Amino acid sequence: MAMGIADSGESWEVIASRTPFEGAKTAVRSEQVSMPDGSVVRRDYQVHPGSVCVLAYDEDGGVLVLRQYRHPVRHKLWELPAGLLDVPGENPLHAAQRELYEEAHVKAEDWRVLVDFFASPGGSDEAIRVFLARGLSEAEGARYEVSEEEADMEVARVPLADLVRGVLEGRLGNPGLVTGALALSAALAAPGGLDALRPAQPPWPARPYEA
Repeated sequence: MAMGIADSGESWEVIASRTPFEGAKTAVRSEQVSMPDGSVVRRDYQVHPGSVCVLAYDEDGGVLVLRQYRHPVRHKLWELPAGLLDVPGENPLHAAQRELYEEAHVKAEDWRVLVDFFASPGGSDEAIRVFLARGLSEAEGARYEVSEEEADMEVARVPLADLVRGVLEGRLGNPGLVTGALALSAALAAPGGLDALRPAQPPWPARPYEA
C-alpha cells in the first residue's frame, strides 16, 4: 500500500575514504563503496552540516519570503528564511527561530515541522527540515546586522497561492521554497489540516539532536 511506504536507513561498506577538499562550512568526500554485485565504485559527495527553513505563514494566508543572490547558480532567488546547522547536534527548532529573527526580525508563537527532505541525495548528504511558523509578530530589540549577500536581501509577504503558481510555472526554484509551499498547500487540503502536522521537535534521524 502506498500509505505504508517509507525510506529506510542503510549503509553499504566503505572500503576507503578521503576528504580532498574542506571548506569553511562544507567539504567534499571521496569514498570507495562496495556494491551488492561485488564491484567497488567511487562516490564523491558534498559533506554538509544540514539546514533549516522557516515557512512563516500569517493569518491572511501570506508567506514571508526573502530574495537573495546565490552565486553558484547566478540567480537572485526567492527563498524562505533559512540557515545552516552550524553546531553539531544543534536543536533545529532553536536554529529556525534564530534564522527567522536574524533574517526577518520576526518571532512566532506556534511551531510545527512541515516537511523533511534531502536536498540532493545523489551528490550531497545535506538534510533540510522545513518548519511551519504561525502567530507571527515583530521581534523585540534591535535588528540583526546583516552582511555579504544578506546586505542586499529583499523581504516580502506573498500569498501562498501565488507561490504555488510560481513553482508550477517554473518561476520559483529554491528547493526549500518549492518543497515548503507545495507541502503547506497539501497540508491545508488534508484531513486535520495544519493541526495534523508533526510537533516542533520530533526525532530527525538524518540530523540527531538534543531537545
